[in-house]
Amino acid sequence: MTLPANLTGSSTPHPPVSPVVLSAFWFGTAFHWLVLLLIVMPKDVVKFVGEGQKGTYLGLLTAIGAIMALVLPPLVGAHSDRTGKRIPYIRLGLAVNLVGLVVMALAASALAGMSGFWVYVLGFLLVQFGNNYATAPYSALIPQLVPVEQRGRYSGVMAMLQAGGQLLGAVAALLLGLLHLPGWAIYALVALVLLLPALVTMQGVPAQTDRLRGQAHAPQMSVAQLFAYQPFLWVFLTRVLFALGQYSVQPFLQYYNKDVMRQGDPANATSIMLACIIVGSIASALIGGRISDRVGRKPVIYVAGGLMAAVALMLLFAPNFPVALALALVFGLGFGAFTSVDWALGSDAMPSESSYARDMGIWHVAFVAPQFVGAPQGRLLDWGNAQSPNLGYTLVFGIAAVFFVLGVILVRNVPERVHRQP
Repeated sequence: MTLPANLTGSSTPHPPVSPVVLSAFWFGTAFHWLVLLLIVMPKDVVKFVGEGQKGTYLGLLTAIGAIMALVLPPLVGAHSDRTGKRIPYIRLGLAVNLVGLVVMALAASALAGMSGFWVYVLGFLLVQFGNNYATAPYSALIPQLVPVEQRGRYSGVMAMLQAGGQLLGAVAALLLGLLHLPGWAIYALVALVLLLPALVTMQGVPAQTDRLRGQAHAPQMSVAQLFAYQPFLWVFLTRVLFALGQYSVQPFLQYYNKDVMRQGDPANATSIMLACIIVGSIASALIGGRISDRVGRKPVIYVAGGLMAAVALMLLFAPNFPVALALALVFGLGFGAFTSVDWALGSDAMPSESSYARDMGIWHVAFVAPQFVGAPQGRLLDWGNAQSPNLGYTLVFGIAAVFFVLGVILVRNVPERVHRQP
């Protein structure tokens, strides 16, 4: 297959930016999504719709947001490739994201019932629009600036910063819950932690990144050709499966801690559980990326996926909350190792340097589209629990384990050490 020319007409240069600066935006984004999706939104949804329909409406909200995240990154990425610019897209997306957080905070603080819920949905759509508008051009920076032989290390640093942002989010949510601060305070904190690391990345990325020759007239692979390129196809499919496993369980952890673990304060219990997951993730993230540079990406994913599948099943049989926390720590070890390799594997599979942002945006869809599983899984959760106590959790967690196992099986088809043609 003949591939288009790259952006610069030469091989990728040595990266002029440190991995910490390049990955800083993911720190703020990880904090932002953890606090919103796992702490704030489950609590707000119960306020709007009540206990009986919490799973259904939380799943619906997640699916509505996923529509935006599904469509926008490839379109914005393609436009970014044509203009040859990255930072202006990040800047505008960040601004819209912050406006959406304000709308969500106002709805949660001042409104109730279904009318308040739909205002809340509007704010969430603005958040999704802004964050995804920034994500596709930002995602192109790693394959654009980092050589193949260093991507495991950079991906590991990104995974560590992502886990660090999540850990800070879990701790902050726990502290804010104990202090009983007003709801707007946590939204303000989310906005601040999103903004500051984004400024670090935008200031630290070299100015010449936005002076690359645009690709408005350059030949590009069609989307059909992109998926016909086997390395990209298999990386895309395996990422879909791992994301399906994650989103089958993640939105409902707070409800699991309330209904199965019988925790009196499920929001704080979820924060503690997430902290255990993230500590495990940090422990395995950097070492996983470095190991993948030496032995390949797939062996790391085999181990990581196996751990995550096992824990998803074992949580169903946890006799008490401390055991569930220990299992969460083990899950974190697998998740951190997987995340440390994820960006390196995806970057390796990009077929052309002339369409990095578009192709990374399409690859990002593999992580975003599975958020739609929240709607049917939420409905399945409510249906199963209505049939028998906690049956819904057995069904949802069991399906998650199946997805993880399938991801491990299919990743065998991903070629190692993909080298792009010029």
